[in-house]
Amino acid sequence: MIWYLNALQDNPAVFAVYLAAWLVAIVTGLAFHEFCHAWTAYQLGDDTARRNGRLTLNPLAHLDPVGSTLLLLFGFGWAKPTPVNPWRLRTGPRQGFALVAFAGPASNFFFAALAAIPIRLGVVQTSFPTIEAVIRRGSGEDYLWLFLSFIITLNVLLGIFNLIPIPPLDGFKVVTGIAPREVARALEQLAPWGPGILMTLIAIGFLTGFSPLGWLIGLVYDDVLRVIVGT
Repeated sequence: MIWYLNALQDNPAVFAVYLAAWLVAIVTGLAFHEFCHAWTAYQLGDDTARRNGRLTLNPLAHLDPVGSTLLLLFGFGWAKPTPVNPWRLRTGPRQGFALVAFAGPASNFFFAALAAIPIRLGVVQTSFPTIEAVIRRGSGEDYLWLFLSFIITLNVLLGIFNLIPIPPLDGFKVVTGIAPREVARALEQLAPWGPGILMTLIAIGFLTGFSPLGWLIGLVYDDVLRVIVGT
């Protein structure tokens, strides 16, 4: 929303479209993301998440107020961590935990691809070249395209964000799960510092206007979006 704030002010009706897409992204991008962690762990033999009431699609079981607010404002956020006991995973604690971790971002890319199907098939179209142009000058017939585009954008951002290898993000668990044991052990020494590092990077974005996390996401965002949307 921050990225498109000026454009939304010019066309306030589109704000409702963004909020609707945000609500869908909350369910698909955060709640389903955490459900996929829980489901994958359960399939691999660990029922910790199920016993904690997390093997559910109910968003209220998964959402974190701060993470949800950041998703609304900046397009990336987080939910409550899904409890997993890696020692109960049939594929082993390292490989199994990496699979459980990767299931979350994979769910984001899956929903982005699902939302992109009508656009890829040409069923939903717009004559404007960018999202901002649609916000400023679009009409009712462009709003469905805008709604789907917001869902795609938010899920792609969430997927990439969660793959950043900073603890406690999923990317860190994937890297430590597939890296050589010596490298993984060295990286795991950073785990206690991870939340502080992550919040510092977020704070830098707020205070300076330059977001290191946004820069990292931007390195691959266009390429991932091109693959999903097919343009």
